Order: sequence, then C-alpha cells, then structure tokens
Amino acid sequence: MANIGIDLGTANTLISIDGKGIILDEPSVIAKDIDRNVIIAVGSEAKKMLGKAPAHIKVVKPLEDGVISDFDMAADMLATFFRQVMGQGNKIKAKVAIGVPSGVTEVEKMAVEDVVSSLGPKDVFILEEPLASAIGVGLDVDGTTGSMIVDMGGGTTDIAIITLGGIVSSNSIRYAGDKIDAAIVQFIRRKYSLIIGDATAERLKIEIGCAMNDKDENGEDIVLTAKARGKDIISGLPKTIEVTSTDMKEAIIESLDMIVDGIKTTVEKAPPEIASDVAENGIVISGGSSKIRNFDKLITQRTGMAVTVADNPLEAVVLGAAKSLEDPDKLMTYIKKLRR
Repeated sequence: MANIGIDLGTANTLISIDGKGIILDEPSVIAKDIDRNVIIAVGSEAKKMLGKAPAHIKVVKPLEDGVISDFDMAADMLATFFRQVMGQGNKIKAKVAIGVPSGVTEVEKMAVEDVVSSLGPKDVFILEEPLASAIGVGLDVDGTTGSMIVDMGGGTTDIAIITLGGIVSSNSIRYAGDKIDAAIVQFIRRKYSLIIGDATAERLKIEIGCAMNDKDENGEDIVLTAKARGKDIISGLPKTIEVTSTDMKEAIIESLDMIVDGIKTTVEKAPPEIASDVAENGIVISGGSSKIRNFDKLITQRTGMAVTVADNPLEAVVLGAAKSLEDPDKLMTYIKKLRR
C-alpha cells in the first residue's frame, strides 16, 4: 500500500507518492462545460482560460483562502488529477495525508476529508500545513527546542512554533499570494489607470515583486522593470506600461506587514522558553510567496530574528505530508484522524 501526500492548495495542488516523489504539481483550477456537464480542463490548461471563457464554460478556483468554496468542483478537479497520475478507473489504495491551513474549522476539515475519501482510500489523515511544512523542510519537530515555520501559500499564511511534535503557538492569516496579487491589481489601476488581470499581477509579483530594493555598490536602489499589458480605464483600449520594483514594493507592503504582524503575535503568545528558542534559532519561511525578493530581510528588520528561506519552499507541505506517513506512531501525535 502506497503512502500519498497531498497539498490541496488555493493556488496549486501537489501530489507525492512514496518512492516516486512529487508526481503532480498543477494550478488548482478547473474548467467545465456547464451545458454538457463535461470537464474540459484542469490545472495549467484551465488556468489559461481564467477571464477568457464564454458563458457556457465555467472556470473556477474551487478553493478560496485555503478552504474549499465549491465542493463539487474541488472533487471533480482532484479526481481528474488522480486519474491523470494513476490511470482511468483506478481507486486509490493507499494511506493519504493532506495538508490544510491551521485555522480551518472542523467542518472545513471534514469537507476536505470527504473529497479525498470519495476517491477510495481507506485512511485519510488531516495534517496542519505549518506542521507538514516544518517536516518537509527538515526541521526537528519532535525535539524539545522550539522551531518556527511561516508557510505562505496562495490563500493563507500559516505561522507556527512547534516542539515535541505539536504546535504550541500558531496563527493563520488570510493574507497570502492571492491577496498580494489583488493588491497589485488595485495599485496598477489606481496609479496607472490600467486594468490588469490576476495572471498579469502574479507575473509581475514573480518577476519584480520585492519587500525592499537591492542596493548597488554605491548604496543606490537597484530598480527592476517589467511590462504590464491591460485595458486603459478611460479609453477602454489595450495599453502597455512599464512597472518598477519600487511600484511593486509600494503595492504589496501592506500585505507583507500583515504577515510580519502575525509572526510577532505568534511569538508573543509562545511560552518564554519557546520564544527564547525561536530568538536563538530564527525562522524558516516556505510557500510560493516566501520567494518575494528580500521579504526575509524585511522580517529580520522588523523582528530582529534571523530568517531562512526553505530550499524547497513550494514543495514543503506535500513532502512533509507524505513523510509523516512513514512512522505511524509519530503520525498519531501529529494529526487528528477524521473518521467517517
């Protein structure tokens, strides 16, 4: 019986199978012909249709803010992903661990478990994402020394301090990749009178997004630029502008500040000895938004603590979920098993 780890994320879905590693990494998007009730595309192909589909084609991201917002579409998307990697008609005969945000309710956890259980596995385990991410990046979650992880996904940023296999202080903030993209859309509209889509905002974030500009040898800001195409608010016609990394810093700094405040709050809630461990050992950040240029430096500047960006930030949750299944005894200290 195989062990399967799943990161059912707002932005991307990843699936890992022991012995094979990560076998799927696709955007969490599905497109369906509602007239014929037929799935047209999932993942990357469906994402290309966002904002472009005719009325009879429904293109959705079935997860919002880290939780399932459209149960049926989420189930169809996940089932299609599994058929792609395991073959048509095959039921999953495996133990499955799924990473979910630490702030979700029991009802939301059950919704995730129901989606995966419908595909056939006997045992489904729910693992909180910060714990899964900490395991995935190689932190010693079972030791007596407190470790701090900040996992910045698409819908939520999950912050936790972990020791002895459990979370002693945590915070789940619904400020993450999607909110950052939305902030970029609003900034470009406000400053340049240009309407851009979420895909363009995401590209700008990846290419030139930053928490602070790098400096040259003379101490001057190194300013990066990128093109943004959209629709002019006044004329309604297509228009192309040049956006700078300074623009991006101004656009996203409020969202980044919310995350920094969440980090501070999590440390403040921790017992003194654990907070002391974190101060000494620093913070590890993971998830797609952890790659925003110089965000680690901003956190250090605001908190005084050292920050390390994980070597595998995008894969941490799914790898940690899969790895947690290797030791059944430890697993039961990590998770709460949901029984149907």
